[in-house]
Amino acid sequence: MKARLYTTLGCHLCEEAAAMLGRLAAAGLPVEVEAVDIAGSEQLLADYGVRIPVVAGGRKGGELAWPFSLEELRAFLEAA
Repeated sequence: MKARLYTTLGCHLCEEAAAMLGRLAAAGLPVEVEAVDIAGSEQLLADYGVRIPVVAGGRKGGELAWPFSLEELRAFLEAA
């Protein structure tokens, strides 16, 4: 499955979310992550500037905004 991680440089919470995604992938969850830096787009800044990190995609689509736990992230990505 594909997931997008909305992030930006210097965001420690985004780094934590990326690490969580990496742990899930290492544990066997078939997730392909695309990091999207919101700094390059006024629209993305308006949409996600105060909400990052945000994970979008998963099986159902939708978005999961911070704060979330590893278990919540797994459930979001695996939701049928």
